Amino acid sequence: QVKLVESGGGSVQAGGSLRLSCAASGRTFGSLNMGWFRQAPGKERAFVGVISRSGGSMYYADAVKGRFTISRDNAKNTVYLQMNSLESEDTAVYYCAAYEAPYLSTGFEREARYDHWGQGTQVTVSS
Repeated sequence: QVKLVESGGGSVQAGGSLRLSCAASGRTFGSLNMGWFRQAPGKERAFVGVISRSGGSMYYADAVKGRFTISRDNAKNTVYLQMNSLESEDTAVYYCAAYEAPYLSTGFEREARYDHWGQGTQVTVSS
């Protein structure tokens, strides 16, 4: 079983930056494709971005493209979400998620693709 633990959330003013981390345990980290999702108050959980198990491919939701960057350190079993130029609309609980597959495949933007989820970390952006 894979355990995912997010950290790094907090409160920040609009225009600021935060870096979220997600530490994984229980499975070879290099076998996992890692995604980030977020759930804003009163809304459904939404895809933010994904990184392949090798770190060679990343995809982002249009809402965060150019502002957010996903990276991973397989030696530390950790994936990161660097969030810059934060906006009030980025306020949400952020979740990391994982699925095991040799490549990023279709459906990585859907929750159902992922087998493992963290507990989430709150990000609040004030204007």
